[in-house]
Order: sequence, then structure tokens, then C-alpha cells
Amino acid sequence: MAQVQILIETSYLVEVDLITDQGLFRAGVPSGKSTGIHEAVELRDGDKCRYMGKDVSKAIHNVNKIIIPELLKKNFEASQQKEIDDFLIELDGTPNKSKLGANAILGVSLAVCKAGAAMRCIPLYRHIGDLAGIRDLIMPVPCFNVINGGSHAGNKLAIQEFMILPTGATSFQEAMKMGTEVYHHLKSIIKAKYGLDATAVGDEGGFAPGIQDAKDGFALLLNAIEKAGYKGKVDIAVDCAASEFFRDGKYDLDFKNPNSDKSKWLNAQQMTALYMDFVKKFNLVFIEDPFEQDDWNAWTNMTAQTDLEIIGDDLLVTNPARIQKAINRKACNSLLLKVNQIGTVTEAINAHNLAKQNGWGTLVSHRSGETEDTFISDLVVGLSTGHIKTGAPCRSERLAKYNQLLRIEEELGKDAKYAGRKFRKPL
Repeated sequence: MAQVQILIETSYLVEVDLITDQGLFRAGVPSGKSTGIHEAVELRDGDKCRYMGKDVSKAIHNVNKIIIPELLKKNFEASQQKEIDDFLIELDGTPNKSKLGANAILGVSLAVCKAGAAMRCIPLYRHIGDLAGIRDLIMPVPCFNVINGGSHAGNKLAIQEFMILPTGATSFQEAMKMGTEVYHHLKSIIKAKYGLDATAVGDEGGFAPGIQDAKDGFALLLNAIEKAGYKGKVDIAVDCAASEFFRDGKYDLDFKNPNSDKSKWLNAQQMTALYMDFVKKFNLVFIEDPFEQDDWNAWTNMTAQTDLEIIGDDLLVTNPARIQKAINRKACNSLLLKVNQIGTVTEAINAHNLAKQNGWGTLVSHRSGETEDTFISDLVVGLSTGHIKTGAPCRSERLAKYNQLLRIEEELGKDAKYAGRKFRKPL
């Protein structure tokens, strides 16, 4: 049975209930505001008179009237994740899941994964690890998005996410403590400098102060880290989401201004120089999506200039074909893994394994339009990718993931290992 629930961004998301002999297993499918053009298709009705075109009645119909009846004919066991996912892909029959909708397909795939773990009487994270062929389990470094810009906020910042990583912690629990304390010191600093209104939070729980220069954002983070007493233990990273401010072959850091000065737009070489200056001055540990999703030469040129983790999101969209292209072109060295970009659990696992086999890192990620489903918490531990980004320590749909990770660490007990500064290659 499929259900709909209203979540953030005034949009509808798909929720799927799967009932087996072991009980009811529910999966919520997230949605992204800043999306790559190569992502699997999130099926929306498009009727502007209903929920501003965001209704997902078609996707729900596809679950109830097409996917479930056909799936039941096959008599699969819930533990047959690959076989079920392959069947769903074949049933859709399109390269981007546009017939049935990736949101419809993924809801079923996620619910099956949860049911499969229950059938085997093991935790979900161990079931995922078994599906991926990974035995050692690593707790991830949380990448807290504490300052929002880009499409996630109403300020003038072009860069979408400014993140803090407690790499100097010794456990996930300590990392949560460090990140939360820095977050609240940051709030106090922003309030004192920009006023109470500037402490309102964006889609992912980060603050959106009225700044435009990225250097001002970095300065705020460094100040907060120092005031919290964690200098040298908390690192900084960014998600640029550069496709959002790519205009006519150049990068417009004033893209929210309809009358921005075109003479100040930067070419790829100038953007690379700017990023490398950020790395040098602020000791960034990774940069995500520094260039537009099809500006392949820019990606390759920057990756060749640095050992920094360069993460592909819009460039790769968790798609093994685009990952392989990036490997061949040496366009980046790390994958951002979002299950709803590709549409099934099996494909997401394959994407990670392909990245890992080629010496890349993997960063598991949420979406801006999230549910309280905690699947990615089990996913990041099962795959042992070493780092996860799922927003600031704020908003229930973000905290749900962090709380699940705390539960997993508690369950693992003395066997829990925290990735720390080895987050790029924890295994």
C-alpha cells in the first residue's frame, strides 16, 4: 500500500508501506530542490491547481496499480533485493525511470530492504553491508551544513552549503557534541553581528545570514569553532552546487541578482583559482560540485591540481555510467551518494562499489526535501563510507538521522569505530 504525506517545501513525497510475515515496513522517499538534470525522474502530476504541481498521485497509482500487482506475481522473498530491484528496473523500461517514476520505484526498493533485514533477523545496516559485500563497519563523520546559501536560502550567498566536520572526535557521540556546540556558538555570533532574524534556518537547518562573500562565511565558522574550543578538531568543507550559478559558460556569484554585472562573472580557470585560495586560507577538507554538471574539462583540470577530495553530485547523480565517465576522465575523486538520484538500493550500492574499486571516497547524503525516514543512517554504516551529510543539528527530519546513528553506535558498543580523519578512506 502506498501513502502520501505532506513534508517541507510544500511538496508531496511518496511513502510506501510493505507488509510481510515479519510486520509492516515503511519507507519515505525524499526530494531535492537543487537537482541535477541527469537524475532519475521524480514523477510529479504537474497540475498547477493541485499543490502547485507537486502532487504525486501518478506515482502512487503506479505503486498500487502496476508495481505491487506485478511484484506479487513473482513470489519474491524480501531478502532478494537485487532480483526485486532488477525486476523494478525492467518493469519501468526507461533509462531514467520516467515511466513509473524513481520516487515510486525507490519507495518499494527501500521498503523491501527493510523487510529483508527483518526476514534475516539482523539490523538494517548489517543487511546493507552484506548486500554490498562489506564486513567491517565504520561510524561516519557527520558533515553539518551550518550556513546555507544558494537555492537553500534567501541570502545572496552563491555557495550552497558551508559545513563543519568534527574529524578530531573519537566517537560519533563526541562528534555530535562537538558539532552541536559549534552550531550554537555560531548562532550566538550571527545574532550579535547580524541580528536575530539572521538566525532563522534554511531547508537543511543551517543559518542564512545576510552575507554574499564566501570568505565571510568561512570567518564565521572559524570564529565559532574557536569559541567552542575545538580549533584543530573541527574541519570545514563546502558544497558549491555550481550548476545553480552557471550562466552562459561562466559562473555568476551574484546569480540571485537579476541585474548582476556580467563583467564580474568568472570562467572555469578563475573559479579554480578562487577555490584553491579558499583551500589554502581555510584548510578545506573537501569541495562538492565546484563546477557545472557538464563542464567536464573544468572538473578534470581542478582535480589534477590538488589532492583534496573533490566530490561529484550533479556531475554524477549516483549513476554508474556517469561515474565511469568521470573515472575515465579523472574528473573528480569522490561520489556523493543519494539513493533517490538513481532509484533503487541495488544501483546505489553498485555506484558506491564502483567508486570504491577505483580508489574514490563516497559521501552519503540526504536531500533538501527530507522525510523522517532514517534509511541513510543505516546505509552509511553498512557501506562504511566514512562520512555523511544530513543537515545541521536542527529540524526533526535531520535529527532523526543523527539519532539513528547514535543508536547504531550504542548497539555496536566496543566494536564501534569512528572514521575521524580517515573519513575519505575509512577501510
